[in-house]
Amino acid sequence: MDLAVVTNDIYTTEDADFLRRTGVLDVDRIEAVQTGACPHTAIRDDITANLDAVERLEHRFPGLELVLIESGGDNLTAVFSRGLVERQIFVVDVAGGDKVPRKGGPGVTTADLLVINKTDLAPMVGADLDVMAVDAHRMRGALPVISQSLVETPDAPAVAEWVRAQLSALTTVA
Repeated sequence: MDLAVVTNDIYTTEDADFLRRTGVLDVDRIEAVQTGACPHTAIRDDITANLDAVERLEHRFPGLELVLIESGGDNLTAVFSRGLVERQIFVVDVAGGDKVPRKGGPGVTTADLLVINKTDLAPMVGADLDVMAVDAHRMRGALPVISQSLVETPDAPAVAEWVRAQLSALTTVA
């Protein structure tokens, strides 16, 4: 798949630097946005810096099939502007506790996909995965939820399958 990544950090390029160090992509396929403020505003309110980063990537790599735009943190209100993304994946960390899905917030309730990540940590942090799954489905209705551990399945097959299905649906419509 022909893809690239845009990362968002307040004052650093730490997330982009991490990706570059791991060698998961050619370094020219990774753009870092330094927001100068809460990264969530750059994905929701003023998306200009992210749009510029995507445009630079598209100029360098005509025919990109997928650009992933990352904004980290644990803000349950973090949602992407639909002017910036066509699909949003919201990831919650089991280490935050099994209460996270029931706390709701637009990230949990409206993202196209909710991923409950780091399920391998549940026993160490006292999180009940069944409670998390039930709460997530209750908060999201028919929207999908995937539970995963990158330690157990580093290639995240269920998430990858979901992404491929979304790409297929988007290209069928286009």
